[in-house]
Amino acid sequence: MNEQTSPGAPAPPPPRRRLWPWVLLMILVLLALGAGAVSAVLAREVSAEGSRTVHIRYEVTGAAEDVTLTYSTWKGEELSTGRLSLRSLPWAGELDTKGFMSGGSFVVSLGKSGGDVSCSVTVDDGTRRTDRASGAFATATCSGF
Repeated sequence: MNEQTSPGAPAPPPPRRRLWPWVLLMILVLLALGAGAVSAVLAREVSAEGSRTVHIRYEVTGAAEDVTLTYSTWKGEELSTGRLSLRSLPWAGELDTKGFMSGGSFVVSLGKSGGDVSCSVTVDDGTRRTDRASGAFATATCSGF
């Protein structure tokens, strides 16, 4: 049997529209806009950091006759490394670097004759790292600048 509505009966209500897909779509659009704004701000900060010049001063003091300095510093997008052998102290050196990764490490190694040394790395933003070592084949490391 077929159901039939009588001519005087009210028509059935139209199907109800679902609201949740529209709410979900709006939330996704707002999240996408927020992510775009955050990425634009981060891109501007990274660009500014990449063009900033950082001045670094290295120092070694103490009493030792057989000292080896090993250093690594980011210069632009490349890692610059160097090694220097010293017969007397004190010693100081300076470097200007540019780029997002401007830190590095500075290692002072004593030879078999031993001695006492202190290393110091000072960055123009106020960061300073120091370390001391004494004895044969001892190592002082200044890193994280």
